[in-house]
Amino acid sequence: MENSRLVYSTDPARNKKCPKCKFLVSECECLKAEASPPDIKKPSVVLKIERPGRGGKAITVIEGLARNHPYLQNFCRKLKIRCGAGGTYRIAAEGGRIEIQGDQRETLRLILKQEGIPCKG
Repeated sequence: MENSRLVYSTDPARNKKCPKCKFLVSECECLKAEASPPDIKKPSVVLKIERPGRGGKAITVIEGLARNHPYLQNFCRKLKIRCGAGGTYRIAAEGGRIEIQGDQRETLRLILKQEGIPCKG
């Protein structure tokens, strides 16, 4: 029964909720994210443009980021807002990857410099 999701319990220890997200502590993502800080000590990230397989449309790719889901999610959201474009993030074997629509290299270089993340490309 370890794989089943708890629906109801009268045990007060199992009914504790996270103060931030209001989910049960056993299902909370924010406490797990705080327990493992992001590994931002990468020497540099790679900034590049990709066009193949997208009908000629360009996307700007940032590769080599930390492999931390909450960090990538928040950083991707911040980049999309600052660039005024859509985008997504992925976690690959070699590190985190953020894709932003359009040629946003200059804007992303400035944002990465402000964040203190060195970039190549």
